[in-house]
Amino acid sequence: MDVILLERVAKLGQMGDIVAVKDGYARNFLLPQGKALRANEANKAKFDADKAQLEARNLETKKEAEALGDRLNGEQFIVIRSASDSGALYGSVTPRDIADVASEGGFSVDKKQVVLNGPIKDLGLHDVNVVLHPEVTVSITINVARSTEEAELQASGKSIQELAAEAEAEAENEIAELFDEVGAAADEDGDE
Repeated sequence: MDVILLERVAKLGQMGDIVAVKDGYARNFLLPQGKALRANEANKAKFDADKAQLEARNLETKKEAEALGDRLNGEQFIVIRSASDSGALYGSVTPRDIADVASEGGFSVDKKQVVLNGPIKDLGLHDVNVVLHPEVTVSITINVARSTEEAELQASGKSIQELAAEAEAEAENEIAELFDEVGAAADEDGDE
């Protein structure tokens, strides 16, 4: 099906382009979302008449997105989740969770704007892209931790595995010291 794009669509084209797409993509996404019109003579004439208004609206939304992007770019948000000792989450962090935590931080972000490269299923710092406008994409950092204290440690550069290894080494040292003390006490009892 041939459609006229009403806005820039990634990997498809710019506003005003007439492109051929699969029928399902046009019927289920482009047309209902208002991103395109069927390419027939009536719609071509309508597009030509409304082109100035569409370009002005697109420019306005792009400016708004750039203003929000300047404030949002590089921000870090903390998501608290339950996880195993090895750092694997019981579940995952979804685009909705990221949009909610960004909204709580004072930014208007919709779950549809959050783009995950892969599922977030472990503790740590994760870079996430947010598409505010077809031409404006920013990057934020999601700090997934079990507690706010753990999130602060992760933000300072320590990973959960390093912290677990330090705690384990500390516990082994304490146990070794206890055995040394018990062994020294046994030697003293044996000397008498």
